[in-house]
Amino acid sequence: MRGRPLRRATRPFDGWTLDFMHDRLFGGRAFRALSMEDEFSRSGLALEMSFSFPSRSVVAVLDSVAAIYGYPKYLRIDNGTEPTSKLMQQWSEDHDVELLYIQPGKPMRNGYIESFNNRVRTELLNTRWFRTLPETQSSGHAWMHRYNTTHAHSALGYQTPEEFLGVYDTTRPPQKSVAA
Repeated sequence: MRGRPLRRATRPFDGWTLDFMHDRLFGGRAFRALSMEDEFSRSGLALEMSFSFPSRSVVAVLDSVAAIYGYPKYLRIDNGTEPTSKLMQQWSEDHDVELLYIQPGKPMRNGYIESFNNRVRTELLNTRWFRTLPETQSSGHAWMHRYNTTHAHSALGYQTPEEFLGVYDTTRPPQKSVAA
């Protein structure tokens, strides 16, 4: 897993990228944002806010996104405590998802999510003070919907992720049962 050359997705939802950001509510309490993006289509897949993200919460977000798009072939992540946990390793094995770890101290090896996070920071988190976590979460979901439906990307021929995906068959492949 570690030390392998980084690869790129060749189809929608083949490769996801995940990262975390930190911010504070108006009252000063710190919270974290978990962000996920599809590398091929640049679609925002998740933007979840919480006071903490234990590994089981990260896996729950991954499974909820997979319920919509199917499991990816790989997940590009950093070497933080959540992505390197035993639970995350087990999730990876159970769903045949390769974990591609970026080199420590090299965030641009995960450049798609860094660019996505920059937009989250400048277009959402820095635009106002949020008073509650549910308010932040609701605003995050609305922002991600706008991002996917109105934000044109030069890498996608100046189409939105939604427009770009319109030319692909994104029917979910059959998922193998973990119970089998």
